[in-house]
Amino acid sequence: MDFFEGRISSSGFASGDRIVIGDWKKSPLGSFTNVMWAKPDGTRVLLTPTQEHADYVSSLYNFEEVHIVSIEVKHLTRGIDIIAPPLNVSLRWNRGVGLPIPRPRWFISTVEQWVAKVFFGTSTHGLTCNGLREWYCIYSLSKIKHASASCEGVDLGDCSNFEINACFGFSEPPKKPSSVRLRSIIEGA
Repeated sequence: MDFFEGRISSSGFASGDRIVIGDWKKSPLGSFTNVMWAKPDGTRVLLTPTQEHADYVSSLYNFEEVHIVSIEVKHLTRGIDIIAPPLNVSLRWNRGVGLPIPRPRWFISTVEQWVAKVFFGTSTHGLTCNGLREWYCIYSLSKIKHASASCEGVDLGDCSNFEINACFGFSEPPKKPSSVRLRSIIEGA
């Protein structure tokens, strides 16, 4: 089993761009941050700090482009700022709702899976692109209260819901801009 502890924060933008930031405090690859970016034309891009990260993440999820870039991260109490050329992204979230009780994987793949689909349009369990089983054990869910992003200095516009799926893998981010603190569990990696 591989375990990733951290936060996934996501937002759509008026430009049609959809951005997902994975900010991992603990993982088999150490502490790292990467960006999954779905462009308006549907191109899926991974911005990641090393070849090792690129190989691992791109084996799990779908991308047309993978770029190894220097990623600058500024952590705030309820926010994150990222410089991952060509993107600059700034997200702020509210305190959110916590789910502090540990739940077994069977509960995550049944009860939580149903709740996630009905209320958030997402999944907490499924198969990765290379056929591994993955579970998202959610610790807390926060609403994004401010999001801004630019690509090579061009503003991507106001934050918006994910109106079009990003199609990175088995699960989409919540439709509404959100930041989720979680543990990702990957079996057989």
